[in-house]
Amino acid sequence: MTASLEIRPFQETDLDFVRQLARQEDFAPGIGDIAIYANTANQGVWLAWQGDMPVGCIAAVKYNLDYGFMGLFVVHPDHRGGGVGRQLWDHALALLADVTCIGLEAAPSMVEFYQRQGFRKDSITTRRQHLRLEESSQHPTRRLLHRNDITIVPLKAISLDAVQAYDERHEISPRPHFLQQWLNHQAGDVFVAMDGSHQCHGYVRIRPCLLPIGQGWRIGPLLAEEPGIASLLLSNAMDRHKGIILIDTPGHNRSARTVAGAKGFRRMGATHRMYKGDLDNGHDQNIYGLACLELG
Repeated sequence: MTASLEIRPFQETDLDFVRQLARQEDFAPGIGDIAIYANTANQGVWLAWQGDMPVGCIAAVKYNLDYGFMGLFVVHPDHRGGGVGRQLWDHALALLADVTCIGLEAAPSMVEFYQRQGFRKDSITTRRQHLRLEESSQHPTRRLLHRNDITIVPLKAISLDAVQAYDERHEISPRPHFLQQWLNHQAGDVFVAMDGSHQCHGYVRIRPCLLPIGQGWRIGPLLAEEPGIASLLLSNAMDRHKGIILIDTPGHNRSARTVAGAKGFRRMGATHRMYKGDLDNGHDQNIYGLACLELG
């Protein structure tokens, strides 16, 4: 079956196929996410084609020579077991061959496969869910929640450079191209924790996402200098939305579980963060929610 298989770069016309595939796998893709993945590092998403039919996809993004990430790895159920996944995997791994360290999030059923490819388990990422039943606070004059030393503002009220610099200090790798698209996307809201000198002390994005049935909301990233600021940012993100809200909390920050639990989030499932190669920067305790599982 795989003799005529071809790996091609993502095109805009492929969006519905990839989005539906991710939705069926309960990846809960955010509105606009996949196009951003594809535009990160010039070409971040690839599809497997069997003749004139797409049958699978994978994301492989090189942030720089020190760090890359793989995700969105899924083959249509009707085409599994015939080598499609292997060809997608080999193609993505070849694209990142010169990267010092590669990260990914592994479903429990895939851990052994990734270990055979040289990846090691690092930590547990937990998906948490909250069902918010209250009406959203959509009134335009609705004030954001603050505290004496920190003001919560929408992204437009602070320099994007300040947020980018904060993110770079705390994430594993700089990701300016990805983050510029991610934070400026029209879907959802971004809130920033700012002091009196207009310095960034954390930020959060909430965006609409596609569930297997219906829609919900995904929070990520959520970065903050301490749990109190993380809680304040999370409250502001949740306050304006109702329905199912998801967040992916990293295993290295134990406070993330506490902060999310206090807001009513409950564990839904988990993946394994895995790496191949040396990770120089390590993990930061300021990360309370991942941007996405597909690109880290």
